[in-house]
Amino acid sequence: MYPHFQDTALENWHDFEVESRREIISLLRGIGAKKQLIRMLIQGENDVCVTSILDVDEDSNTVILDTAVDTAQNKRILSASRLSFETSLDKVRILFAADSASATTYGGSPAYRIPVPASLIRLQRREYYRIATPVSNPVRVLLKLPEELGGPTSFPLADISCGGIAILDNKMILGEAIGREFQECKLELPEIGPVITDLQVRNSLDLTLLNNKSNRRLGCEFMNISRGSLAAVQRYITRLERERNARIAGLN
Repeated sequence: MYPHFQDTALENWHDFEVESRREIISLLRGIGAKKQLIRMLIQGENDVCVTSILDVDEDSNTVILDTAVDTAQNKRILSASRLSFETSLDKVRILFAADSASATTYGGSPAYRIPVPASLIRLQRREYYRIATPVSNPVRVLLKLPEELGGPTSFPLADISCGGIAILDNKMILGEAIGREFQECKLELPEIGPVITDLQVRNSLDLTLLNNKSNRRLGCEFMNISRGSLAAVQRYITRLERERNARIAGLN
């Protein structure tokens, strides 16, 4: 979906996807109001154009963008089958895409028109770094499930960041559960201690393992997490990073 921006920060881009139309329009208008520059990339090319948002029209579901100065680049943009956009707002990285752009005018000058994106990615700085948790001795989180789902159940983590965790539901107990919230979840961090936080499931991804068994990865966002608990999560991530760097150094 966001082919031009697949870097380490975006391995789990679906964890940070915004699908609320009201929120998307608000973010785009904020970018326009602050005259933030936007990098526009054409799919399949290394062609980068700098543009900006001139207007967001909610009624016609369109975003009006400034055009490229270069005539040849302008033609390539208008004939492109996919465009990707990257900018920032208040130090938060914003990514979105469009299938195409059409020519229009704004204030008597040439402009591009694209549909309001159905979704966009919002990456806060603290959410950039995500690290895999140990496989041999997995970190676990205890969810307070209702009795019909088996009561309190612990799930292994796939990875962790300061924005949330990914849990593995290999018995498919939870279903897809997108949007569902779990209160007072207990996260056991080795050598750090327990962390209590609410979780909201943001995405679901079915995986097929090498032994052909199925697993489900649920990306969860921390909700109502205390400052102390967030600091504990950060300490654990730092410890994992040191251990990983030590292993890498030992191999060299």
